[in-house]
Amino acid sequence: MAYETLIVEKRGHVGWLIFNRPESMNAMNSVMGRELPLAWKELGDDDDVRVIVHTGSGRGFQTGMDVKEVSNEPSDLRGERPREEGETYEGRTTAVDNGVWKPVICAINGTCAGAGFHFVMGADIVIASSNAVFLDPHVSVGQVSALEPIGLIRRIPFEAVARMVFTGRHERFGPERARELGLISQIVDPPENLQDEAQALAEKIALNSPGALMASKKAMWRSLDMGLRESLDMGIGLVTSFWGHPDDREGTLAFAEKREPRWAPPGKVEEDGS
Repeated sequence: MAYETLIVEKRGHVGWLIFNRPESMNAMNSVMGRELPLAWKELGDDDDVRVIVHTGSGRGFQTGMDVKEVSNEPSDLRGERPREEGETYEGRTTAVDNGVWKPVICAINGTCAGAGFHFVMGADIVIASSNAVFLDPHVSVGQVSALEPIGLIRRIPFEAVARMVFTGRHERFGPERARELGLISQIVDPPENLQDEAQALAEKIALNSPGALMASKKAMWRSLDMGLRESLDMGIGLVTSFWGHPDDREGTLAFAEKREPRWAPPGKVEEDGS
């Protein structure tokens, strides 16, 4: 389908979801908020897509909510009413939010600010160009920073998240510091090679069983909300439920016969082991 604020395309077995508001540094407006779940569903439902790369067009990856739109029409981005006590969070902007269990590579192509970190914390692997910049300006424009730091403290030290949140737009850091903290795993230089590097990494991942990749991702993500014993029980359930999958037999046969495996379409991850 056609999108106003996104580009969705395929390059072999790799699906690409690209923020496409370069004139606004890919800030989130109400249209983008409505289009993201549709884009994730399109890529999630396409059996030719085994891995997804998420990046931005222009000089910015994603710079959070469009402050101009918030100042003019806040209800368009926030909804018509405040969240009531006891009401749960149901954001639907990332792959996991939308039940998409295909591996996601986040390729930071420039500035990542504020709610842009929501897509970093929702990715499986994060790489960045050598000109990437990271900051959280929420408190500098009178907004509460909560969802992004809650997700980030699962990945990087609490103190680093707190410093970024509390300094707001008055302090930022580059890709070297991001890699040191464990926020990203690779710096791409020169920056114009970022998409090629992301595609190459995605193609390596796409060589593997799509079904096994999805079940493995589900095990890791669901364990974040569980204790160790509960996580292990869930994990062994996912392992055993995959024993009847065609790739379980095909992978071992291909290895024994010294040939490339012929994987089945990814399909859906079974709920066994939940």
